Amino acid sequence: MPTDKQKDAAIFVCQLLSNLYQSIYLFRYDKRLKTIYILAGINEGIEILIDENGDWEFES
Repeated sequence: MPTDKQKDAAIFVCQLLSNLYQSIYLFRYDKRLKTIYILAGINEGIEILIDENGDWEFES
């Protein structure tokens, strides 16, 4: 299960994407890597990973 910090970060990122009118296409928690993956944006061009500490970064 995601940590509380991951959950808070995921809510923040999803709210930010929503405020910027970006669609969210995929939201997934990977049990093996213990990360949350979000795929969003026009042409699915935004990829975000959230680690166990709640730190998030853009992937390319």
